[in-house]
Amino acid sequence: MKSVLAFIVLCLGLTIDIFAQGEIDDQDKIFYRDERTWALSINTNGYGGGYRYAKRIDGYRKSTYEVELYHLKHEKELKVPSYLSQQIGSNFVYGKLNTFFALHGGIGFQRELYRKQDKGSISVRYFYNFGPSVGLLKPVYYIVDVADENNNYVRKTIRFESHLSAASIVRAAPFYKGLKELSVVPGGYGKFGFTFEFSKSDVVFNAIETGVMLDAYIKKIEIMADNQNHWMFLSFFLTYRFGKVINSQFRDSDNKVQDILGQ
Repeated sequence: MKSVLAFIVLCLGLTIDIFAQGEIDDQDKIFYRDERTWALSINTNGYGGGYRYAKRIDGYRKSTYEVELYHLKHEKELKVPSYLSQQIGSNFVYGKLNTFFALHGGIGFQRELYRKQDKGSISVRYFYNFGPSVGLLKPVYYIVDVADENNNYVRKTIRFESHLSAASIVRAAPFYKGLKELSVVPGGYGKFGFTFEFSKSDVVFNAIETGVMLDAYIKKIEIMADNQNHWMFLSFFLTYRFGKVINSQFRDSDNKVQDILGQ
């Protein structure tokens, strides 16, 4: 968590430095724009990505619609080596019951606080999004060596049980094991943050986003077997967002409005 927060502070420092410099931008400026973007995100308890469509309300405000998928982790998910630690990929999380994914579908709003004026500068926006979240729980299986009635060791694939010793675990089973046993937990999410857009061209989109996100569900999400699971997940996120501007209008050198039709 500390490393993620340090990375966020560093990125904000770099954007402030960029904001303070630049040459006058003489390209035709887009003042009405819709945006279609993709995102790759890390946060203090997981990672994910998604798609967002931003539809203009006016020159400074937009309505947003997004779909995201996040892998959310329990704070006690720590990998330990197996007795076959010399094998690549043999480390595992002891006591893990399920892998948890959150599927978000939300609406929101964003407002531009500062518009780019110079080459190499940035625009600054704030945004919020909220909506339903579908929690997806995929059972975790372990490959273990256990003794049969003749004291011969047999390799099996099983789910975690309280009597299962870490010393008997070879490694976690492949990810696809348990996919047919997915269970669903309904909930909701909300997030608030700031977007720092640094695209050199007005028809493409590149930005860093940072903020806070909250996921909440109707019951505790059983990730670990220690009964210290949560129904709520609060995290800070850092996102790289990229895409294109569509259905746009700009003013040319004669101050006339022109259209750019996005594909």
